[in-house]
Order: sequence, then C-alpha cells, then structure tokens
Amino acid sequence: MYETLLEHCETVETTPSIRVLILRGAGGKAFVSGTDIGQFRSFRKEIDGIEYEKKLDTVIDRLETLTTPTIAAINGVTTGGGCVMVVACDIRICTTTSRFGVPIARTLGNCVSASNIARFLDIIGPTRLKDMLYTGRLFSADEAASSGLVTRVVASDHFESIVTEYAEMIAANAPLTIQATKQMVHRVQQHRRINSELGHDWIGRCYSSDDFREGVSSFLEKRQPVWKGQ
Repeated sequence: MYETLLEHCETVETTPSIRVLILRGAGGKAFVSGTDIGQFRSFRKEIDGIEYEKKLDTVIDRLETLTTPTIAAINGVTTGGGCVMVVACDIRICTTTSRFGVPIARTLGNCVSASNIARFLDIIGPTRLKDMLYTGRLFSADEAASSGLVTRVVASDHFESIVTEYAEMIAANAPLTIQATKQMVHRVQQHRRINSELGHDWIGRCYSSDDFREGVSSFLEKRQPVWKGQ
C-alpha cells in the first residue's frame, strides 16, 4: 500500500491535468486500518524500529508535500498509519460513523515518530493529542471535527456528492494560487518542526522492548497484552 501510494504521488505530480487527488478506502469499513502487524515479529534491535518509522515518514512526507491538493474521503475506522495519512491530507471529509485514533498504547506498545507527532500537533494540539495517545481510544466523527482533525462530517447518503463537490470547487480555481497556498503553509509548518532524528532514541527504545514484543504477540493472538514497562 505504501509503495503504491508513492507511485500514485509521482504520477499525480507529473500530470498537470490532475487538479485534485482523492484518497479513499476500499470496502466501506475503513479508510486505512494501518500497518501489517505480522511484520513486527522479526523486530529485535533498535534500528529495526527506527528504519521502519523512517520509511513511513518518507511516504507521509511525500503525500504531505505533493503539489496537488489532496482530499481524504473517510468512511469507517481510521487507525494507526491510516490516521497519520489523514493528517497529511489537505481536506478531510468523513461520514458520521467514522472513528479515528492511534491506539498503540493499548495494543502494540510502540510510538509515533517526531514528524508525525508534529503533524498531529499542528492540527489538534497537545491536549487532544495526549488524550488520543494516552488513552488509546478512538475519536468519534463529531469529536474529530471539533478538534480540527476533519474538515467536515456528512451523512453517508450525501458523502460521495460532498466529496465530489469539494473536488470540483478546488479543481475550478486557480492552480497556482492553490499550490502556492499549500507550499506556504507547509514551509511555515516545517520551520516550526524539529529534526525527526531527535525522536529516534525513543523509537528505538519502544520497538526493541519486551513490551513491544508482547504487544505484537497479543495483537496477533487476539488477547489482552500484559505490560511490564520493559
């Protein structure tokens, strides 16, 4: 999924006739559920987690810096890496039944990269971000809207038409004005963000921990994890 997203970004970037990129999940149950947890069974060293988060950062960075405006059309659950993808999009429209979160504190025991922490902070601020990450709970569509995580919440029967309406409004406007706006906002955000490597110590510590291995095992075995803080 991540590799294909990079390929689509390059196609969109080199095709001037594409004015808007809409991202949506297949099947109507989720936008993106996140990463394949099974791959984490092989993680043992700090560098394993650091390299994984660096790869994810590369994908999310590419999506965020895409010159073409992006719309996340969200119908269903959006968790983990999927929720990070959402905050990297420009416009976020969801159905009333959608839910959002990064429940790693109660599932895997890993952590979010500094770059992605910064993205969430830009949108929902430290108080709501700590609520989301500390509790591991999922935000409702209304809570996501009030926090700024989504642009608009619409009923399922109007969802497709509203997404299309937004895309058509953007596509009809001056492309250079939109591109300039997007790039200026991004430059301001980048100016305020720290070097992502400043979070590698905690990424390595979490991904190489006994708790992370327990979290992965319990997730795949569909049982509650037993945390030890080690």
